[in-house]
Amino acid sequence: MRVKLKELREACGFTQQTFSEVIGISRSHYSQIETGDKGPSLKLAIKIKSVLCYKDDDLFTDATIGF
Repeated sequence: MRVKLKELREACGFTQQTFSEVIGISRSHYSQIETGDKGPSLKLAIKIKSVLCYKDDDLFTDATIGF
């Protein structure tokens, strides 16, 4: 699970549903990105980072791997 992604989304006050609406994808697609089952396209990754005001490059790193 991409813990940082979930934490940032929640800290900004978004549910998965409201966040997915803002970035223009279905909630189920977003859920798969957040759990790490799917990766976002580059365009979508940039949009997610922009909405969350996140500047670092580690947002989509699997926290369980440790790098």
